[in-house]
Amino acid sequence: MGRWSKLLARPFLDFVGSAPRERVLDVGCGTGHLASAVIERADPLAVCGIDLSPAYIEHAKAHTSDPRLDFQVGDACALPYPESSFDRVLSLLVLHFVPRAHDAIVEMRRVARPGAVVGAAVWDARGGFVANRLFFDTAAALDPKASERRAKNYSRPMTRPGELAAAWRSAGFVEVREAQIGIRMDYPSFADYWAPYLGKDGPGAEYVGTLTAAERQRLEAAVRAAYLDGEADGPRSYAALAWAVTGTRPH
Repeated sequence: MGRWSKLLARPFLDFVGSAPRERVLDVGCGTGHLASAVIERADPLAVCGIDLSPAYIEHAKAHTSDPRLDFQVGDACALPYPESSFDRVLSLLVLHFVPRAHDAIVEMRRVARPGAVVGAAVWDARGGFVANRLFFDTAAALDPKASERRAKNYSRPMTRPGELAAAWRSAGFVEVREAQIGIRMDYPSFADYWAPYLGKDGPGAEYVGTLTAAERQRLEAAVRAAYLDGEADGPRSYAALAWAVTGTRPH
């Protein structure tokens, strides 16, 4: 998802806003795309990124050199910062994967100073994630276990209309706004589309990892047919929508 979070960071920052000379926290920073986008756009004092994955943090550190960036391993549900530490607290494509998402949101509120903006975005997995549906709808037609995984993936918390805003209000934020933001997912070929499913990250790759070689070949052939859709292999462009929310920690 790294290249897509890099693209989505732009409309996300358009929505949540940015300002110079702020201290910004990126919760679930992954490989650092949102944190780097904040540096490029807003001239902040500092941007801290935290993620549960040591591999992601190592990658982020290796691919950034700006001294204002600081990445560390940590838990979104137990942020290692004092109360009221940041002027803006953000999270991109993470909260719907956090088992105790409400705890993470409360922590984001705690480390935000009074009056600070706190924002997040998650994929509209069921209604606005075409490339992902192409994979899971095809897999579900072949395998009941894939259908179960699809149902779990598309019913994650805060991925439906109004759920992010409700979670923000429940956590005590004011001036809450929810909106949809989007990008295009452009693939030069089926091989490029299929490659992430052979990795380790994400629900689709996790499912493919459970298959035998024969099952994987059968699935690949079916997904390839869906990708080609009667035409020659080559570029495809799919819409990808996310729900975004922003709110303010009250004084």
